[in-house]
Amino acid sequence: MMLMAQKYHNACMSELSALKPGNVHIFADGHGMIVQDFIKSAEVSAPFISEPDVTVGTRIFRAIKATREAVACNTNLGIVLLAAPMMEAAYSSQGFCQNSLQAVLSNLTVDDAIEAYKAIAIANPAGLGKLDALDVHEPPNVTLLQAMQAAEYRDLIARQYSHNFDDIFNIGVASYQHYSSIWDRSAWATTVVYLNFLVAFEDTHIVRKHGKSVAATVRQEAKTHLQNFTTQDNPKLYQATLMAWDADLKKRGINPGTSADMTVATLLANDLI
Repeated sequence: MMLMAQKYHNACMSELSALKPGNVHIFADGHGMIVQDFIKSAEVSAPFISEPDVTVGTRIFRAIKATREAVACNTNLGIVLLAAPMMEAAYSSQGFCQNSLQAVLSNLTVDDAIEAYKAIAIANPAGLGKLDALDVHEPPNVTLLQAMQAAEYRDLIARQYSHNFDDIFNIGVASYQHYSSIWDRSAWATTVVYLNFLVAFEDTHIVRKHGKSVAATVRQEAKTHLQNFTTQDNPKLYQATLMAWDADLKKRGINPGTSADMTVATLLANDLI
């Protein structure tokens, strides 16, 4: 358990150590939140997300409950939703891989959904309303996987459940390993992962808060920055440009929170493989 908790904690800390324009990181706070909120959240949620012999839903609920008692804002709901089935797969006899993760997702229950919905209600994420198919404010009568499948069209984290975390592996882990090998700098490779998710999808946290048009604009901006950033022999030479974009996004009140959550999950997956 302690090893698994440490891997989760390391993923959270490594993500905070990377420059992620628009999001909270060690270079700049934002959106009424400070880095310390996220550090505390990682610390208090780690023992619960990594607890052996509990269900995915229990991991989610206990981790979010502990977080909410420690900090007064939603810092890690997306992270916890992604990490819970990953931890379950890591405890399997097969170890962590997409096959063991698929087995975990396929065996999710209605009780898992009930616990997850309770956690979502506690976290109270910004922009959350009634879903067209399901209302998270009402007790579910479907499995957690079915609930995520119903929400995948509007939530990138739900999409990971319904597509066996393909984006985490094929976009996140692949780009992290590639740029880690090129630059030999984990933090800069993490920035690439974050930008890759921003380019691949309209960030669903931005969509919920600001609408698809704003999300599409940010996605286009990210494409330019990703292209310019990844052509640098020394990524630090592009730091000032990314910091300027970071300040601009925060001035506009835009936080690509889903892409940040996906980045944490990528770092965790890479460590668990």
